Amino acid sequence: MLRPQMHLIAAGRLYPKAWRQADQFRADRGKRGLPAWPSWCYLPMAAWYDIVSGGKGPLSLDWIGEVGRLAALGSWRVTQGVYRFDQDLYEAVRGTPLEGNLPGAILYRLPEWCIYVEPPGMQAGRLHGFFAHLEWDANTGRHELRLLLDHRDLLIPLPVHIGAWPLEEAMRRVAAEAAAQGGRTAPPMEEIAPEIAPLLSLLLYLCSEAADYGGRARPTNPRPVKTAKGMRLFPPPGARRSTKDCTLMHLP
Repeated sequence: MLRPQMHLIAAGRLYPKAWRQADQFRADRGKRGLPAWPSWCYLPMAAWYDIVSGGKGPLSLDWIGEVGRLAALGSWRVTQGVYRFDQDLYEAVRGTPLEGNLPGAILYRLPEWCIYVEPPGMQAGRLHGFFAHLEWDANTGRHELRLLLDHRDLLIPLPVHIGAWPLEEAMRRVAAEAAAQGGRTAPPMEEIAPEIAPLLSLLLYLCSEAADYGGRARPTNPRPVKTAKGMRLFPPPGARRSTKDCTLMHLP
C-alpha cells in the first residue's frame, strides 16, 4: 500500500464522519449561508476546521496543524492521484530556478483538487513526498497553495500565499499571518524558501502545457453522481500513479 493511502486510512479512523460531512458541505456550496467558493478548491479549510472541532467552537493552536492535515487528505481522497517523476525529468525540473514573482496563475491548473507528488529517491531521505492543493480562505478570500510534507515520522502542513511576489515574500506573509493568529512571533519562514522552491518547480511543471502524462489525456477532477441523497463524489477504488513514461492507472 502506498504511503498516502495509509495516511488516508488513518485519518478516516480518527474522523469516521469526516468524508460524509465533507460531502454535505460540498452539496451546500452556495446555499444555506455557505459561500460559493471557487471550483479549483475542493473544500475550504473553514469547513475542515468545523469537522475537526466537531462544530464546538475555537480550536487551540496545537490543533490547527490537524486541520491542515485533514484538509489535504480529505481533498486527495476523491482523486487519489500519485505523481512519480521520471529520474531525468525530475533532475531537470527541480533545478529550474524560481526567479522573480511566483507564476501563481499557473497553479490554478493543478490536474486534480489535491495531488501527491513522489519524486524519485526521496524515499531514502526524510521526505517521502508531498500533497498539494489550493485553498480559498472563507474569511478573507485569500488564495493559498497548501502543501503537506510527508516526512518519515510526521505530516507537516505548510501554506504558501499566492500573489504577485517572490517566494520569499510569500513565506514572510505566512509568518506574519501565523503571528497575527497566534499572538506570538513566528519563525522567519523565508529561510525555508530554498527548500520549498524545488517542490514548487515540480508542481509548476505538472500544471504546465508541457506536462507529459504518459501520452494520455490530462487528469481531471471527478464529476458528481446523482444519488437518492443528492449529488455525491465517489472516490476511486485505489490510488492512481502517473509518471512521465507511465499512464495514470489504478493500483490494486
